[in-house]
Amino acid sequence: MAPHISRRHFLATIGAAPLVAGMRPAASPYTYSVKGKIATSELGKSLIHEHVLVDFIGAEKISPDRWKHDEVIRKVLPYLLEIKQRGIRTLMECTPAFIGRDVILLKKLSEKSGLNILTNTGYYGASDNKYLPKWAFTDTAEQLAHRWIAEFEKGIDDTGIRPGFIKTGVNSGSLSELHQKLIKAAALTHLKTGLTICSHTGPALPAREEIEILKQSGVHASAFVWVHAGGSPEELDDVGKSGCWISLDGVNTGNIARHVEWMTFLKSKGRLRQILISHDAGWYRPGEPDGGEFRGYTTISDKLIPALKGQGFTDADVHALMVTNPAKAFAISIRKG
Repeated sequence: MAPHISRRHFLATIGAAPLVAGMRPAASPYTYSVKGKIATSELGKSLIHEHVLVDFIGAEKISPDRWKHDEVIRKVLPYLLEIKQRGIRTLMECTPAFIGRDVILLKKLSEKSGLNILTNTGYYGASDNKYLPKWAFTDTAEQLAHRWIAEFEKGIDDTGIRPGFIKTGVNSGSLSELHQKLIKAAALTHLKTGLTICSHTGPALPAREEIEILKQSGVHASAFVWVHAGGSPEELDDVGKSGCWISLDGVNTGNIARHVEWMTFLKSKGRLRQILISHDAGWYRPGEPDGGEFRGYTTISDKLIPALKGQGFTDADVHALMVTNPAKAFAISIRKG
């Protein structure tokens, strides 16, 4: 007769044993905030496209001595605490290098606010290349990717702070050779790092061209966030068939009805799980008195979500938009196509 084994002892024995020789437990999805590695399950409610500081002076003239951390923190911190009170836990800060990316400032704000803040690598070609460093014009896609990969592997500007995503940008028409190169560099960077590619894009035409470059580079469209996604609802749905993320990130008090219309249509087409929402707000501007007019980050919480619920969106739908989708979109994972 076999000896009696308690249920507790049996479960403990099973738990201690390897599942299959050579197998390892699956790692939890993760990304990097300015304070270090973080499980995406810890991101919580997220705003996926916001700005703290943006300096539009141009790549040739920009310098971190154009702003002072204490002054920026005094202006911006109350807006971060305001969204924390509404349950927001994470902010993806989308200001690229050479337009005011300041990762030490972001880390200070993260520590003072208690929010997770993600920063980025990559270069921004929109606005007719005003914000590209001079070597972006002469480097190959491989050389640009090498620079961005180094920021991920070694940290940004000797700070040890790693980017949590790639941010680039293109003009609104058909892609120029230069902007094709930026997207190719982003693809190469993704294939090495697993960082999600967020590209300031706008209309459907350049979005389709970007997705085609990614496809030719071996990157699946699920690694691509169509930033400032624009056009008719039908165009949003059509580009969304690729599997890309559809970022409706210009929410403000004047366009709530339009966003509700877009999102209701996309939900009816089965695209709820591809939608990302944010404000593209903030924007402390160096050189303007007290940093200029600063737009807060509360319209989604205070206006859009109640409007969506009024149109039949459930709590589960809102959870997908604010929690599940951002966690999946920004998880560091190589997505081959």
